[in-house]
Amino acid sequence: MQLFLEIGRYSRLLYEAIRSASEFKTYRKNLFSEMVKTGTDSLGIVSVAGFFTGAVLTIQTSYQFTSALVPKSTIGAITSQSMIIELAAVISGLVLAGRVGARIATELGNMRVSEQIDALESMGFNSVTFLVIPRVIAGILMFPIIYVAAAVSGIVGGVLAGLMTGSVTVHEFMEGARLYFFPWDVAFGVIKSFVFGFVITSISCYQGYFASGGAEGVGYATTRATVLSCIYVLLSSFLLAAILL
Repeated sequence: MQLFLEIGRYSRLLYEAIRSASEFKTYRKNLFSEMVKTGTDSLGIVSVAGFFTGAVLTIQTSYQFTSALVPKSTIGAITSQSMIIELAAVISGLVLAGRVGARIATELGNMRVSEQIDALESMGFNSVTFLVIPRVIAGILMFPIIYVAAAVSGIVGGVLAGLMTGSVTVHEFMEGARLYFFPWDVAFGVIKSFVFGFVITSISCYQGYFASGGAEGVGYATTRATVLSCIYVLLSSFLLAAILL
């Protein structure tokens, strides 16, 4: 019974958000602020995560491909393809589920338990338009940019790791990356990042918007938002791969 209640409240929140999305003047200022918080402020941590993911992937791939019959350019192909198709989007999604998702749930949860949301509605504001829509749209718009940053930093990390360990030269790495590069792989990664942006922000908004029980309830909502965002990022990654690849 609780599951159906959760699904119903989540669906109603999304319906209210979609219905009032045309009221751009109401949430314009909040939207640009959220785009900075979600995108610009997250580029550093995501780039670092992508860099070391690409570096480790290159080292592990070179460790496994020890045969002289396998060209070293294969290392660059595997690293670049893995980053573009899967790892850049998923690593970004998991990192941002903890950073962006937790922030959104905490902000809205604190506003709910301190009755700020009720105060907004008593003054005639649509709280969903003012608080939920800018956060969701910011996630949808900024996550593809974050994905690109993670993919590029991952490939750079792979190149530097191969150069420092002597496992593959820059020329060999880039030769493999160019040989097995397909534009659809980038499009697939961007589609995944759009979906991840929506999943993380909408789930986090829902958990924070309906938080209750004071500080303990806010903490519970934040934890639940982070855990559910991670689970649904992985689930949506699987479903998109099964459908589109």
